[in-house]
Amino acid sequence: MKFKFPFRSNTLGGMLANLCLAIGIVLLLAIGFFYVYLPNVTNHGAEIEMPDLIGKDITELEALLDPLQLRYEVGDSSYSAEHPPLTVLQQYPKAGHKVKDHRKILISINRKSTPTLPLPNLFGEGNSGSLVGAEATLRSNELKRGRIIYKRHPSRDLLIEIRMNGNVITPGTRIPKGSVIDLVVGDGGGPKDFLIGNMVGLPYQNVLLRLGNLSLHLGSVQIPEDVDTTDIVSYVLKQFPAAGDSVSIGDPIDLWIGPKGYHLKEEENENEKNLL
Repeated sequence: MKFKFPFRSNTLGGMLANLCLAIGIVLLLAIGFFYVYLPNVTNHGAEIEMPDLIGKDITELEALLDPLQLRYEVGDSSYSAEHPPLTVLQQYPKAGHKVKDHRKILISINRKSTPTLPLPNLFGEGNSGSLVGAEATLRSNELKRGRIIYKRHPSRDLLIEIRMNGNVITPGTRIPKGSVIDLVVGDGGGPKDFLIGNMVGLPYQNVLLRLGNLSLHLGSVQIPEDVDTTDIVSYVLKQFPAAGDSVSIGDPIDLWIGPKGYHLKEEENENEKNLL
């Protein structure tokens, strides 16, 4: 059957009317196809319950979301020791929320490598080198307290050493986030008098920590006249009392410091003898 336009086409008005009618029919068919037929066939616009992606490996997401006509995008990454690398830590929208198809889901994934951080100064003034203070500092820096190892020392629960995997570590050493830190503390039963160890050749800052651990005080600090210690790491050149001498809790320890490998002149040695 041949379709006939209702308006006469031999006049300008009839041609325009027939053209408008044809355009209207095409628009009506297009609207019916895209807004009636396709949604009924594809379920376009239907609400979908958001699945739980937490803990899923990123390689599993496409197989999980494609059948639901959902997409994902990695928004950022963070670190959690409780999940394997490249697994989902957070998602938005959250699981159970209703979403439309073709919705883009933002996810945060677990980092592949463990981030590191410098070991905080557990001997610092903020915690006075105590066990309780050291534990609080570890928690605030997302580190785990491991074993508490007691060592003969007159001060109970005074922090003496910090260990990780059986090795002694010092503040500032970069360690993986979430590391387990063992604390060596005093048992309160050590002698009040003891022999001081050799501190010559050690960095000055490390010796200050050691003096605090031994409940000794810093006495005088002498620097050779021809030495400028600005912006350099200073080392202990001499100590008094000397290594092997008997000291008591609270005694002051005098130090001579300078660049690594520096040899004291006779003048400094004579000053040492005068102190003796």
